[in-house]
Amino acid sequence: MTDVKAFRRGCYEAARQTGGELTDFQVGNEPTPSFHQAIITYSDRNVAVVCVRDAPLMALAEPHVLEFLPARTAGSLTFVDLPELAAALTEVPGFRLLSVAELGEPVDAARCPQISQHDLRYWQPQTLGEALFNYWD
Repeated sequence: MTDVKAFRRGCYEAARQTGGELTDFQVGNEPTPSFHQAIITYSDRNVAVVCVRDAPLMALAEPHVLEFLPARTAGSLTFVDLPELAAALTEVPGFRLLSVAELGEPVDAARCPQISQHDLRYWQPQTLGEALFNYWD
């Protein structure tokens, strides 16, 4: 399991270092989504820092509304590269920030033991990003 407090603390510090503000934090503790999400707000944009619920892997993405009622939200995340924020997040101890290039690679089950083989066969994600950050039930 991911240390949610450490993830939140790391996002808060990265926002502070890059002139942003942590404005929203959502814990993915239901079956879906498979990730936690922190929204960092800048004067010209919002950025989501997402973290896999079962592994200390993070990515940067366009913010995604995580609403559960009346129906669960679904769909792939759009990953983004923001070098300044990425540099700040690489300093978060115990976590690894994945790049857009890595997230776009084909799924390698050996690289992601936390993803069940059944889910990979059933959902057939095309990329590592889809396999790690998803709304599968």
